[in-house]
Amino acid sequence: MAAAAVPLRTLRRLCRVLLFLSQFYILSGGGSLNLEQSQPLAQSIKDPGPTRTFTVVPRAAESTDIPPYVMKCPSNGLCSRLPADCVECKTNFSCVYGKPVTFDCTVKPSVTCVDQDFKSQKNFIINMTCRFCWQLPETDYECSNSTSCMTVSCPRQRYTANCTVRDHIHCLGNRTFPKMLYCNWTGGYKWSTALALR
Repeated sequence: MAAAAVPLRTLRRLCRVLLFLSQFYILSGGGSLNLEQSQPLAQSIKDPGPTRTFTVVPRAAESTDIPPYVMKCPSNGLCSRLPADCVECKTNFSCVYGKPVTFDCTVKPSVTCVDQDFKSQKNFIINMTCRFCWQLPETDYECSNSTSCMTVSCPRQRYTANCTVRDHIHCLGNRTFPKMLYCNWTGGYKWSTALALR
């Protein structure tokens, strides 16, 4: 009985291999197993028939460059919470200082955002307080530190800093502006000691 099972197992393996090879032949583009269907195909390859001439017209180069502002723009976030670099707004510089104001805004190209109902949106409204960027509280912008403040002086020495508004803050005018700041001298004597020694 065991001797009869060995040829049966061998026959099954052979059938599986043949089935695999036939499927592989068909799927690899070997075509049909029917010889009659493959002959017209072979003749059409030998005699291609009338030739056609195609003219290749170059397309305008598509820009695949990602604009630098896109890195700051969260994808599919709320439009009203997008950083200022991601939107373009129709501002009204004649608004009343310190009063609430609304501006019509549009997202820049390559930026996607949604409304409160998570529907895609291109145009939306931003609510903010009417003021120029240089009028913002100090917590809303960052300024460069001075390297020229050397000593404690009386009156306190000032330097011109370049300040940049934080991304999520909206304001009127230039988002980068110069501002005169006091030197923040942290080494040496305290102010009172330095003044007494003078």
